[in-house]
Amino acid sequence: MIENFSYNEYVICYNGQIYNTKELKKILKENGFEFNSHSDTEVLLKSYIHFGKNVVNYLNGIFAFAIWNTKTQELFLARDQFGVKPLFYTISNNTFVFASEIKALFEFPGIEKRLDEQGIGELFGIGPAHTAGITVFKDIFELKPAHFAVYNQSGLTTKRYWKLESKPHTDSFEKTCEHIKYLLSDSITRQLISDMPICTFLSGGLDSSIITKFASDYCKQNSLSPLDTYSIDYVDNDINFVKSDFQPNSDNYYISLMTNNLHTNHHKIVIDTPELASYLKDAMIARDIPGMADIDSSLLLFCKNVKKEMTVALTGECADEIFGGYPWFFREDALKSNTFPWSIAISERQKLLNPSISSKVNLKDYIDFRYNESLNEVEILDSDSKETAQKRKISHLTLNWFMQTLLDRSDRMAMYNGFELRVPFCDYRLAEYVWNIPWEIKALHGREKGLLRYVCRDFLPSEIVDRKKSPYPKTHNPNYLAKVKGMLEDIMKNKNAPINNLLNRNYILDILNTDGTAFSRPWFGQLMTGPQLMAYLIQVNMWLETYNPKICF
Repeated sequence: MIENFSYNEYVICYNGQIYNTKELKKILKENGFEFNSHSDTEVLLKSYIHFGKNVVNYLNGIFAFAIWNTKTQELFLARDQFGVKPLFYTISNNTFVFASEIKALFEFPGIEKRLDEQGIGELFGIGPAHTAGITVFKDIFELKPAHFAVYNQSGLTTKRYWKLESKPHTDSFEKTCEHIKYLLSDSITRQLISDMPICTFLSGGLDSSIITKFASDYCKQNSLSPLDTYSIDYVDNDINFVKSDFQPNSDNYYISLMTNNLHTNHHKIVIDTPELASYLKDAMIARDIPGMADIDSSLLLFCKNVKKEMTVALTGECADEIFGGYPWFFREDALKSNTFPWSIAISERQKLLNPSISSKVNLKDYIDFRYNESLNEVEILDSDSKETAQKRKISHLTLNWFMQTLLDRSDRMAMYNGFELRVPFCDYRLAEYVWNIPWEIKALHGREKGLLRYVCRDFLPSEIVDRKKSPYPKTHNPNYLAKVKGMLEDIMKNKNAPINNLLNRNYILDILNTDGTAFSRPWFGQLMTGPQLMAYLIQVNMWLETYNPKICF
């Protein structure tokens, strides 16, 4: 039962959505709590009052929150299991300052923008990914995913409350399939509850089609209006599309396959090349650092357009990380690279640095340190096959680095527009279960996401089930390369441009002279080739001009 307390003792600051609010509310009512609203914020605060620091073990959702106890003078902060929602902090003159964006911290008097050797390593060695817990700015930190923190007169303490644990998978194949389908259905259904208009993003790929199928059926079964679905495309993309190992086919045909057979109302957002380039700065500001270039600005524009009619969207993000969908799970060059398999162009990254900085910062050493530090966290079982053990390592890296980058991107680009993205595949229960499924089953028939394909073969068109993975669409319009090349050329005409203080001017000029063909294979992820590198360099210069960090080494 409730102990004596006053609600005036507590102040909450909260960003996110709790998906098991109904269950928590039931428990709290049984323990004497009363409610004045239907808000998950009220449920969260009263859950903390009831469970204390253990509240994090009862939450299913995406969240970052802080609760101040005026009586004990103690601040409690927590972040969701995969860090979908951001939470940054610093300590300045014995004052603890926190915010959901780095830029907000700099509004506090005395907090400086400083860039040291570690920041350079993050920005140009790891970036646009980042190491959990730190940022490119010196003494600016983030609360790590799956961690909580307490700040009081004794200082700051942090603790991890959840992680993926390796254990034998004992379920039969049939039971495994049934449980995955249950977890998917439960996660998607929970996340369809909203007081605001809700939709799904539909690319015609396996992941977004699964989300849309479950969501459409839910709307139909509950006599709701047809589900609204949205896709993104670019002017003249079908004309200019070029097949590659990383992007084998375009989306439009597969989108039609889905929308023609479901209870949906589909909308197509078409973005033009000039828009992609003109929003590079907005995308950088949304992240507070240079990011994934037009891969970011396109999502920002997509959300901006969908926000005209909707407020919340469900996306297929995270399925590739959890079920093993990326090419680097299968490519020998990636598996044997002994580095982050989505970012193997290390020598080119080093060459990008200004020679005076390159002599002081060895990016390979920094990357190797972070890579090995991360791999040391992986728990391999004696019962794991050689392949399962190898894929546990790749999965761990992908879940904790690449997925985090995409989750950062999704949340920042969406929230910049006051739009909310939800990620049902990122349900921690699903991740826990799939983590321990042997790779031979997970990659059924030697296919990426082979098990997931098998699970949904009865409710999705076979062409969708068998479609080779194709990532978030990017523009193939040659006008985009011409546009970003012109923008970068304009920057490089100014020898006093701040980018020259950090990067190798002559190497950038060489990149411009090759029209970006020097980076025909992605230098990060699956999409970021020459044009995206040029756009990234443009963002770097924009960042230096906007944030003007002090280089302190």
